[in-house]
Amino acid sequence: MKYDSSSLPQRICVIGTSGSGKTTLARQVSQKFMIPHVELDYLYWEANWVEAPLDVFRHRVAESLAGNHWIVDGNYSKVRDIVWGNADTLIWLDYSFPLVMSRIVWRTFFRVVTQQQVCNGNYETWQQALSRDSMILWVLQTYGRRRKEYPILFQKPEYSHLNIVRLSSPQAARDWLSNLALDK
Repeated sequence: MKYDSSSLPQRICVIGTSGSGKTTLARQVSQKFMIPHVELDYLYWEANWVEAPLDVFRHRVAESLAGNHWIVDGNYSKVRDIVWGNADTLIWLDYSFPLVMSRIVWRTFFRVVTQQQVCNGNYETWQQALSRDSMILWVLQTYGRRRKEYPILFQKPEYSHLNIVRLSSPQAARDWLSNLALDK
């Protein structure tokens, strides 16, 4: 599907389980259309993996999404009303469990070994990767729940304005992105 200038998404939210590629896709859209990219992790996590107080987090999100053009990535139910309520398009990266699990294992390993900063001066560690706070364990706990939860949420009246785009593979995401171009 090609978009024309009147139907091009203006306020996009990318959701999906951890490790599905939300941030990567959001960055690509942001760069392609020169629109602000908002990573909810940066608004939620303080240094030393301290969670921002709820009122601070909600204020940061509302402030970050005040403009007419943006793309945001993240699954925080604490701000879903703000994010989904202001979005016009919701992209759901609904990839297979084996793909997501292999990605999260690889990403965790890479971040720990290279000491790649995650956000706000935070780093993943071996201790964290093997603990109850492990992203690998998080995916195991949330993957199935999100796949059941999202279609139910999409049916709620407060989200009826959203254009829902369900992408079931990285190739589908690449195709969607390549079709996000103005008709000439």
